[in-house]
Amino acid sequence: MDRIFMCLGPVVQSRKVLVFPVDCSHWVNMNILVEALYAKGHNITVIRMADSWYIKEFSPHYTSINLKSEGGFSEEFLETFASRLMEILRQGSIWARLKLEIDSWQSFLRMLEVENKMIIDMFEDQQIMQSLKDAKYDLILTDPVRFGGVLLSHYLKLPIVYNVRWTVYSEAHFTIAPSPLSYVPALMLELSDRMSFLERVKNVVMYVITETQVAFMFAPTYNALCERFIGPGTSYLSLIQSADLWLHRVDFVFEFPRPTMPNIVYMGGFQCKPSKPLPQDLEDFVQSSGESLGTVIGQLPDDVAEAIAEAFAELPQKIIWRYKGKRPSALGNNTLMMDWMPQNDLLGHPKTRAFVAHGGTNGIQEAIYHGVPIIGFGLIFDQPDNLAKMRVKGVAKNVDFATVDKDSFLKTVKEVLYEPSYRENMQRLSRLHKDVPVKPLDNAIFWIEFVMRHKGAAHLRTESYKMPWYSYHSVDIILFLLSAAALIIMTIYAVIRYFCCRICMRKTKNKLE
Repeated sequence: MDRIFMCLGPVVQSRKVLVFPVDCSHWVNMNILVEALYAKGHNITVIRMADSWYIKEFSPHYTSINLKSEGGFSEEFLETFASRLMEILRQGSIWARLKLEIDSWQSFLRMLEVENKMIIDMFEDQQIMQSLKDAKYDLILTDPVRFGGVLLSHYLKLPIVYNVRWTVYSEAHFTIAPSPLSYVPALMLELSDRMSFLERVKNVVMYVITETQVAFMFAPTYNALCERFIGPGTSYLSLIQSADLWLHRVDFVFEFPRPTMPNIVYMGGFQCKPSKPLPQDLEDFVQSSGESLGTVIGQLPDDVAEAIAEAFAELPQKIIWRYKGKRPSALGNNTLMMDWMPQNDLLGHPKTRAFVAHGGTNGIQEAIYHGVPIIGFGLIFDQPDNLAKMRVKGVAKNVDFATVDKDSFLKTVKEVLYEPSYRENMQRLSRLHKDVPVKPLDNAIFWIEFVMRHKGAAHLRTESYKMPWYSYHSVDIILFLLSAAALIIMTIYAVIRYFCCRICMRKTKNKLE
C-alpha cells in the first residue's frame, strides 16, 4: 500500500513583539528585523526615547510608545563626541592619546547617567508599565548595548531575543561564550587571532584593565537598578546572560574563529541585498569614467577634508563623496559631493573599485557582500577594530587619522586600487559570505518565531550564568584538589617521619645497651 508523507513548515501565527531598540546606526539594523517581522504578519510595538532621531514616531510597520525621558544617543551628543575625538587624535601625542581615553570614559559615564534616569522614569511611569503588562507580548526584541530592554524583559517575564554585537558589558561573545585570551583578541586592541608573546601580554593586561573599569564604573549603577526593579540577589550580568537567543550581527567571514554557544545565531550581512539601478544622473556620472570610488566620510576637520579632496583630484577615477561639512576648495572635477547617496546600490555597481569608509559594521558587511575593498578611517567605538579584522584578511588598508595628509592618503588609495590582491581577497570573502543554505535575514526571522512558538529556548541556554565566578572557572575545585594533595603529602611526610624517628630511637637504644 502506497503511503503519502507530507512535510509542512511551522505554522505562522500573528504574535505581539515588543522592541526596545538603540538609536543611531543600531536602529538601521533593528528596523530591518521589524519590517521583516511585520511582513510575516506580526504586531510590532517599538519603545522610543524623547531624543530619538533615527527611530520615527509614526511608521506603517509598528506602533510606538514614547517615553518622556532622553536615552542619551542623541544626534547632538554623538556629533559632539565624534568631533571632540577627531580633534584630540589630530594632536598626535601620547598625552593626546591619554586625553582621548579619559574623554571617552567621561562620555560613556554621561551616557550612563542619562540612561539610568530614563530607566527609572520608565519603570516609575505606572501608566506605561501597566499598558505593557496588559498588552501580553509574546517576546521582547532588544539590543543589549543599552540595559533598558534587558531589565524590562525580566520585569515583564518575557522571552528575550537580542539583536546584538555589543552588550553594556563587552563584545557579545565575551559575555556568554568561553573566550581564551591566547587567541581571542580583547576589545579595541586591533589584534588578530595570531598573537605574538608580547601581543598576548598586552591582550591579557588590557582585558583585566577593561574588566576592572566596568566593575567599578558600570556595575554598581546597573546592579542597583536590578535590585530595585527585579529583586534582591540579581545582577546585571546574570540578567544579560540569561537571554534565550543571541542574533549576532556578524559571521565568521567577518570575525576570527572562536568558541561560541548553542543559542548564538549568526546573521552577519542580514541587511545586505542586491543593488538596484542608480538614479540616471548618478549613473551618468559613474559611466563617464572607467571606474569609481565611493566614500561615506561624513564630516572631517577642514585640513583633513582639504587633503582628501586634493588627493581625490589627482585620481583618474570618478569619486562619489557623501559629505556634510564645508565644501573643500581643492575639490576636483572628478568628485561629486552629495548629502546622501544610495550606498548599497553604488557598492553593487560593477564600476565601483573601492570604498572609503569609517569602518562601521554595516558598511563593512555591505562591502563584503558586494566584494569591494576598503580604505578605512577608523575613528570611534568599534571602527578601528573592525578595520583591523579586514586588514588582517587582506581586504582593507587603514589610514592613520592622526597623521593623514594628501600624500599618505593618495598612496593608500592607490595601493588598494591597483594592488589586485585587495579586490581578489574581498571577492573571495563575498563568495564565502553568500555560500549559505539559508539567507541570514530568513534565518534570523525563523529563530525569532521559534522562540515565540516555544515561549523561550531554554534548551539552548547553559546554566553557567547562574554559577559564581569561582565555580565557573573551577577555582573551588582547584583549591579542593590542591588541599587534598597537600593533605596527602603532609600525611605521607608525617608517617615517614614517624617511622624514621622510631628507627632512630631504636638504633640509639641499641647503642646504649
